[in-house]
Order: sequence, then C-alpha cells, then structure tokens
Amino acid sequence: MVFKLTKKLEFPNPYYGDEDGLIALGGDLSIDRLLLAYSNGIFPWYSFRDSPILWYCPLKRFVIYPNEIHISHSMRTLINKEIYHVTINKDFENVIRNCSNLRIQQEGAWLGDEMIQAYIRLHNEGFAASVEVWEGDKLVGGLYGVTLGKCFFGESMFSLVPSASKLALIHLAETLQRNGGNMIDCQFETPHLKSMGGKYISYEEYMKNVRDEME
Repeated sequence: MVFKLTKKLEFPNPYYGDEDGLIALGGDLSIDRLLLAYSNGIFPWYSFRDSPILWYCPLKRFVIYPNEIHISHSMRTLINKEIYHVTINKDFENVIRNCSNLRIQQEGAWLGDEMIQAYIRLHNEGFAASVEVWEGDKLVGGLYGVTLGKCFFGESMFSLVPSASKLALIHLAETLQRNGGNMIDCQFETPHLKSMGGKYISYEEYMKNVRDEME
C-alpha cells in the first residue's frame, strides 16, 4: 500500500509498503522531512522529470560496512600511483551536479534542481557530505550522501575517468573507519557496489545500526 503524504511531518510504517519498498508519495523536501526520512531508512526518488516525490524504504537493505570494504589489487595499484587525490566536502555542489548530469542519461531516475537544492541545504546544515576525486585541479569523480550520527546514506556517485567513484568510496570507507562510522547505505545493489563488499541485511539490523549511531 502506498500512502499520499500531507503537510504533516510523518511517514507510514515501512512494513506497509510494496515489495520494491515504495511506501509513500508527495510531501516535500524540507530539511526536517528529509532528516525524519533518513533516520527511518527512507529516501526520496524521482522516476522522471515531473513525477511526484516517491519515498522508498526497502526491507532488504544493501549496505557496506566500512571495515569490510574490498580493495582489489588493481585499485591498490591505482591508489599507489597517486595519479588522483581525494578530498571531502571541498566541492559538494559540483559533485551533485555531475551526478545529476549522469542521471539525466539514465532511465528510472531524475535528479533535478529541486533535489539538488534540497541536498545543498542539508549540506549547508552539516547533514550531507561529498567526496571528491581530482586529477590535478579537475574534478573527475565523486559521491555524495546524507550523514546522520556515524552512518552515511549514499545518494549518488559519478566517474569521468575509470574507477574514480571506486576511489571515492574507498576513501569514504577509510574515513568512516577512522572516525568510528559503522555503515554505508547503498540504497540499491549494483555489481560495482557488490564487488566492493556490499551485502544485504534486514531492515531490523539496518535500523539497529542507525539507532546505535544516533544515540
């Protein structure tokens, strides 16, 4: 069952959603609503340019535990060559706009200006972060997502050169490890993320991680 949201700041029980995790539509992208959503494992999605906001909460969650990140031999070789350098929160807006350009080319996802501005507001309030990969002074890859407690809720990533998004993800995982972070929410399974240590956990285990890190 999919619920239509009102102005009231609330979401339905995720267990009432459909098999893909869709639980609601409508509402807004205010900071308060987004924080309530992510703190319950819910994230917004646009299927196309003029679609309503869709809210998803899959009961099987695809995550990476930072201490389980898989770094292949080829990635270690690339890191050791020091061709690229990686930063955090140096250019959030350009990262999300590059992710938007990538999504425009894909079916089933739309990252338009309303979403971009919503995450920039979250970033300005300290609730969203970016990882940037640079070749000299050129931005060639990165990712962004929401940060609550010590969990990172990944939203999107991009690469303009081979493996740049993998470099960003490795740097994120290593940074979380150093700072006591315990989970990266990947939202959906991809071969790329699975090869780097992604795995499914239950919604119950997922929410235990979220709540433990927010206490």
